[in-house]
Amino acid sequence: MVEVAQSVSPLLSGMVGAKMPIVVSHGEGRASFQGDQFSQLQQKQAVALSYVDASGAPAVNYPGNPNGSPQGLAGVCSDDGRVTIMMPHPERVFRPVQHSWAPPAWNEDAPWLRLFRNARVFVD
Repeated sequence: MVEVAQSVSPLLSGMVGAKMPIVVSHGEGRASFQGDQFSQLQQKQAVALSYVDASGAPAVNYPGNPNGSPQGLAGVCSDDGRVTIMMPHPERVFRPVQHSWAPPAWNEDAPWLRLFRNARVFVD
């Protein structure tokens, strides 16, 4: 599960604070930092997604944090937000039928569909 952080990413607009299930296909993609580089990312609101456990705390161990990135880091965006990179795969869970369980209220759209709608708004 990941939590969407406050960031400048237009892809994640309106999703801050959402905690959502997401697909992770592998454990590669571990981020590592030197000195205060991670703190600098946080200060610039460039941390876009973090793995969290069931209580909402940063996931630091496998399987909640599949690649072992510091403080559960799962996604980062550029200073202007035009580039957002992430390890998990929201494209695999944008419809409720792609989840093992989904609440009836989701109807045809799972929460990750918002990311793709945000992308469309950004390019229009």
